[in-house]
Order: sequence, then C-alpha cells, then structure tokens
Amino acid sequence: CGLEVRKYRYYDRKKSGLDLEGMVQDLSRARDGSIILLHACAHNPTGCDPTLEEWKELISVISSKSHIAFFDAAYLGFASGDVESDAQAFRYAVSQHVPIILAQSFAKNFGLYGERVGALSVVCGSVAQKERILSELRCIIRPMYSSPPRHGSSIVKTVLKDPSLKLQYYEECAGMAIRIQ
Repeated sequence: CGLEVRKYRYYDRKKSGLDLEGMVQDLSRARDGSIILLHACAHNPTGCDPTLEEWKELISVISSKSHIAFFDAAYLGFASGDVESDAQAFRYAVSQHVPIILAQSFAKNFGLYGERVGALSVVCGSVAQKERILSELRCIIRPMYSSPPRHGSSIVKTVLKDPSLKLQYYEECAGMAIRIQ
C-alpha cells in the first residue's frame, strides 16, 4: 500500500528482556509523524512486555515526535490475566492525548477463531482529523463488505454487557494467562 516499513529494536537476547534503550533510540530517529506498530500486551513472539513505566517513556517519545501509536491488541487478558491491566499501554497513550489506532481482536481471548470478530478504534487529535480518517475508512470498508458478520460480535456484546458473564470471562482469561506462563 505504499508504506515504507522499518524495524525498531525491541528484544535484547543477551538480557532476555526489552531493549528499551535501543527502542527509544530507534523511535526517536524515526521520521516525525511515523506510524509505530506496537503490541499492547503478550508480545508475539517474545512474550516480553514493557512495564507501565517503560510504556510511559515510550509514549513520551512517540508524543514528542508526533508519531501515531498503532496498537495490536489480540491478546488482552492473556499477559497478566487481567484484561483491564493489559489495556494500560493504549489507555495511557490516550490519557496523554497521543493519537492512536487500536486493532482489537476477540478471536483468541473469546475463542471465536472462525468468526473474525474485532474492532478498529481510532483516537484522533482533532475533529478535522476525525472527519478525514472516517472518510478514508468508509472508502476502505465499503468494497469489503455490505453487511459484516454479526454472530461473533453478538457473542462478545452479550458477554461484556452481562455482569456475571463478564466476570466469568475475566476469570477465564486469568486462568488462561496462568496456563500460558
């Protein structure tokens, strides 16, 4: 689609952990206004996630460079066992007024693999930016489908709106996180 893709340092094999210094350097050197793809939690393939303090440093660099943070959130609840805690990176970015794109999948954490259930959320910096992005998204999605599948999204909606089902879902995510670790 015409994007110039570049890599940034993330994992330090010698430390068996995040290469925060290298990542900060690479994000600082990226062209202003770049889109930075990040895993919100349960980084695939390393399993290594920044701490909240490290996220704060990364978000500060992203903000100072006018980058857009594009979060891939396919594993919410599987990193810490707590869906709310696993959302801290993108929630912090939003609290700092950093424009974000959030691609959220429910295929794994709801076991809805064949349903292709997810959401794309965009937090914009202004109303004008929102209108431009919405216009582009409409152009992209219209030829893809006239009426999106509803079964999987209805399941997710039912679970998240019902307090007892939501609690059960959170407990099952916590159990899965324990099994994965």
